[in-house]
Amino acid sequence: MKEKVVLAYSGGLDTTAIIPWLKENFDYEVICCCIDCGQGEELDGLDERAKMSGASKLYIENIIDDFCDNYIMPCVKAGAVYENKYLLGTSMARPVIAKKLVEIARKEGAVAICHGATGKGNDQIRFELGIKALAPDIKIIAPWRMTDVWTMQSREDEIEYCKAHGIHLPFSADSSYSRDRNLWHISHEGLELEDPANEPNYKHLLVLGVTPEEAPDQGEYVTMTFEKGIPTSVNGEKMKVSEVIAKLNELGGKHGIGIVDIVENRVVGMKSRGVYETPGGTILMEAHQQLEELILDRATMEVKKEMAGKFAQIVYEGKWYTPLREAIQAFIESTQEYVTGEVKFKLYKGNITKAGTTSPYSLYSESLASFTTGDLYDHHDADGFITLFGLPLKVRAMKLAEVKNSQK
Repeated sequence: MKEKVVLAYSGGLDTTAIIPWLKENFDYEVICCCIDCGQGEELDGLDERAKMSGASKLYIENIIDDFCDNYIMPCVKAGAVYENKYLLGTSMARPVIAKKLVEIARKEGAVAICHGATGKGNDQIRFELGIKALAPDIKIIAPWRMTDVWTMQSREDEIEYCKAHGIHLPFSADSSYSRDRNLWHISHEGLELEDPANEPNYKHLLVLGVTPEEAPDQGEYVTMTFEKGIPTSVNGEKMKVSEVIAKLNELGGKHGIGIVDIVENRVVGMKSRGVYETPGGTILMEAHQQLEELILDRATMEVKKEMAGKFAQIVYEGKWYTPLREAIQAFIESTQEYVTGEVKFKLYKGNITKAGTTSPYSLYSESLASFTTGDLYDHHDADGFITLFGLPLKVRAMKLAEVKNSQK
């Protein structure tokens, strides 16, 4: 009986060509596994395509709610943003995909897991760190790094390889953007984006929404509620997290929200340029932050901001299944105990404008913040506070003056 390999299968040209390649070079039985993180219509027709290409079986695993509840929401609660712009859409999905690949490999008794990530990207690291952490005994096959047996270097090569193996597929050799899509976002790389000097061709590029210029001339108000940091409703309608994100994607795309053009530093050492569409995620992150502003004290906010950057780096680098991620997430969760309330904002031509935030746990005191003197605050108390707060500065200045005078 042949040994089995589980292939992370998207249905695209790369992973389609990998099926006969695995059979030819390793004599494996190929089990395809497509992980549904919210790709939508991209999954149509995959079963027929996989089997026509030589796979013995195809799993299509819907993990959308797991992805939203256990991978997206920890990042939202953390406020995790990589290099000030990237909302980690691809990065968050890879560990949950790796987990499901391992589950299917165990179920099928597979000896290996294969992925189609290139040797220049971050995904190879994310997939393989996840697999190593969850199944250190399972072999990992990365064709694009095996240049002695993987000789294809272009889409044309892959198409010809498939044809030579009797696989005629509706793929074109024409160049197109390299995209990754899930419920949270869609990324675009390639074509004119490969040169940072070029402006993106947004009319050709955008999938989830429109540019701010093409958005409606009328703004739209949106109200959201949160309980312990988790979104629970949009415009009065109760929803689970995946439904909230889907609804916000619709609203954000309509109003040109969440389009980011970034040159980022990949883990492998090179810079890459991409455009990310994250309409719903941008709104959700902003709404969550607006609520936290009312509730978290200054010291907690300061440390949480530091942890947000670290958390983003950990996720970006594929280190989800590590003690450090678990420890930081435990801290983040503790900060969300009272992040409950309602956030209202207006969407207008790429902007998210505050329109009022309320919470039963708000630390904002109108009597304290106003210019009138309240019972809790005596202006005279500031005298002693400033004296002590500024004492190190004063002592240093006196000491410098003393040294200067002694040198005259």
